[in-house]
Amino acid sequence: MSSKKTFAMEQLRPQWRPQWRAWWRRQSPVRQDRYAMIAPIVTVLLFLLALFLTIGYLRIEEADRERDNLKRDLDYSQIQLRDRLQDRKEQVLQVAKDIGRGLIDTSEFLNQSETLVSTTPELLAVVWVNNLRHIRSAYLTTGAYTMHWTRYTELNPESDAAALYEQIRQQKLPLYSAPYFSPDGRGLIQLQVPILGSGNRFQGVLIAELSLEGLLQHGISIDISKKYSIAFTDHSHQRLAGVLSPKASLAEGSLSWLTGLNEQHQYVADFELNNSERTPIEGDAALQLILRGYRTSQGFIGSALRLLVAALSLLTIWMLIANWQHTRRRLHTQDALLAETNFRRAMENSMPTGMRALDMEGRITYVNAAFCQMTQWHESDLVGCLPPYVYWPAEDTKKLELTLKQELSGNSSPGGVEMQVLRRDGKRFTARMYVSPLVDARGKQTGWMASMTDITEPKRIREELESSYERFITILEGLDASISVSTLGSKRLLFANKTYRQWFGDDAQDQPDFVAAMLAAPTEGNTIEDVDAFAGLPLGDIEDAPSESKEIYLPATTHKPERWLDVRVRYLNWVDGHLAQMVIANDFTAKHHAEAFAAEQAARAQASSRLITMGEMASSVAHELNQPLAAITNYCNGIVSRIHNNQISNEELLLTIEKTARQAQRAGHIIQRIRSFVTRSAPNRVKSDVGLMVSEAIDLVGIEVQRRRVQLTHHTAPDLPSIYVDPILIEQVVVNLIKNAAESIDSGGQYSPKDMAKRVIQVRVKRRAMQMSAEQPLDGIECTVEDTGPGVPPEVLARIFDAFFSTKSDGMGIGLNLCRSIIESHQGRLTAENLYNGKLNDRSITGCRFSFWLPLETQPQAASDLPD
Repeated sequence: MSSKKTFAMEQLRPQWRPQWRAWWRRQSPVRQDRYAMIAPIVTVLLFLLALFLTIGYLRIEEADRERDNLKRDLDYSQIQLRDRLQDRKEQVLQVAKDIGRGLIDTSEFLNQSETLVSTTPELLAVVWVNNLRHIRSAYLTTGAYTMHWTRYTELNPESDAAALYEQIRQQKLPLYSAPYFSPDGRGLIQLQVPILGSGNRFQGVLIAELSLEGLLQHGISIDISKKYSIAFTDHSHQRLAGVLSPKASLAEGSLSWLTGLNEQHQYVADFELNNSERTPIEGDAALQLILRGYRTSQGFIGSALRLLVAALSLLTIWMLIANWQHTRRRLHTQDALLAETNFRRAMENSMPTGMRALDMEGRITYVNAAFCQMTQWHESDLVGCLPPYVYWPAEDTKKLELTLKQELSGNSSPGGVEMQVLRRDGKRFTARMYVSPLVDARGKQTGWMASMTDITEPKRIREELESSYERFITILEGLDASISVSTLGSKRLLFANKTYRQWFGDDAQDQPDFVAAMLAAPTEGNTIEDVDAFAGLPLGDIEDAPSESKEIYLPATTHKPERWLDVRVRYLNWVDGHLAQMVIANDFTAKHHAEAFAAEQAARAQASSRLITMGEMASSVAHELNQPLAAITNYCNGIVSRIHNNQISNEELLLTIEKTARQAQRAGHIIQRIRSFVTRSAPNRVKSDVGLMVSEAIDLVGIEVQRRRVQLTHHTAPDLPSIYVDPILIEQVVVNLIKNAAESIDSGGQYSPKDMAKRVIQVRVKRRAMQMSAEQPLDGIECTVEDTGPGVPPEVLARIFDAFFSTKSDGMGIGLNLCRSIIESHQGRLTAENLYNGKLNDRSITGCRFSFWLPLETQPQAASDLPD
């Protein structure tokens, strides 16, 4: 090991040291001492020269930078001031427009002027002057120069304000005046804005007086105000507003070239108020805006010279110490080299990556601790070995020798080589090895350096992920539902399963049009690669939002049958971090056809129920029709007999014919009512009167009730609102409930048919609020049918509305089930309950009550929601 370290140190030693040592030994001692004395002096002189050159260069750079900053800040300040003046002009111009339109009188003018002045610190006064130069109104602050102006005062024709007034009268443009001084020495300007009426007729001007000092204070940013002194001057360089710092003296200025910190810079810019919007008048000139930098230092001698002397002293001391320790440098260099070698060795040993060095023949010359730990072989077992190496598996020797030849020839793969490594205990692990050339200090290649990483665990994780991905894809491909994923705002597919490809084609690249209509559109002008349409939004809330569902119908084509799809859209984060949309489509065509068939069967059952009801009441209807028909026959026979005997006058004949016609109308009304009840028609919800529907149902079923010797009474509350229902269906419900009540009384046997006072059916219609859910009660109409029959047994009451369940021996069990279906299709509720006598000791049933409730609706429902 000691021979190896010596060899490494000799390789790192500079090649010029032997020649330098030989030349130095050839010199005489005097010459050596002279060289030792001259070297520090030359070094100090060179250092001083470099120091002065550096100071001069930095001074020039600093001065240029300060001038550039000052010029940039001046331009920015001009922009700020112009924007603020433009804002004041627009505010005053708006008030002038309102005056010209007649929207502002003098009192409103004072209110708006007060608001304008209070929000604009530089604005001192606002004066309204009419077309006769008379002041109609003025709002003045304490510091306004125009404080002596009062109402109806006329402008002085000799004043600058009057001259500007005449110019505005001619040009009809808002203009600023030349700057002027107030009596207390403050710089001011005036803004005059024309007041134009209808037809661009001149009606006067608005005069706004502004303080230049306030404009500087509030129009320039605080950062610029802290860095520079700022002032306004006129054309004669007389200061109008602001403060300028004093200039440096001649002595101080002469030293500024040393540091660049004492030099003061300033810029002067002309500041036009009206931007050539008017013809200049006599005495009118632009303002001048001056920016002058503050001095940041007070001299050079106190700090720079001391710093320079200290630096030169330290340099001289360092050079002396260097000369004194010249004989010890070789030892220090050797110690440093040894420490560096130890440091690199420690760094290599701490790395988890195995390092291996080969010479040009493939012999191992170096391995680090990590390599030995991976292979479980000692360094002495590996260094000096030639291929095949001891950590190569026997069955992979030929393949690894071929790979090593490629590496030694410089044809190694940039991505590394995956290989199996054999440990000393016989176990194996998977590793990836990267090879790079090993070059010495002279640029000559001396071998190859390889780094080896244990990838057993990452490879296992990758294989498990691939297996999990394959299982996931297999599950998605086996689903009956179509699943597709597209980028948010785009129809381009990111993923589609097997069902999607079967439905929409194997070569489909985009979402279908009906799906694209449900997806969110991107921001106009941007693609999804530029800006996400939902950038900045809480994506967690979007991902957790409930899915959007929509039923889509796809008509049949030549190669595909018709389909009804239930399409849902959900949002998720895709693998690239973008927000994506997953579309899940389920085929419910069979379910839709079954529901349509069930609806058709329900409609047929309703029509059949009505026909059965009329069939059961056929004898009563025949009896009802027999009365008007018999009367018609009697009237006709009587007329014929009296005509043959000439015993009838024209008046009697006319009266008898009218009675016959009324009986015929009665019979026709009965037939028409029966026909409209039993005729099957499409569902039609219209605005209907509940009382009228109940009355027609009672007229229809009244014949059957009378035949069974039952007394029928009904009461309808006044002023009931109309509701949107199908009147034929609701009438069918009322008929079935009354008919069932009459049959219950007649078959119960509690009361004799002669005792009609106790065989009673009561029908009541009233308005009632129903608590349908946890929300507020819903307003609606309730209809109750009460009878005095035997009631419904409690064990039967729970099943009374079930399909094909009946307490009658010849019943079909569809009447009450259809009634409940009709009421629930109208968002209503149908209930049944027994009536009791109220006695505590002998509680018995005295009848039954059927009630149905229908909600009030302000609009009819859509056709898709109507009951079949």
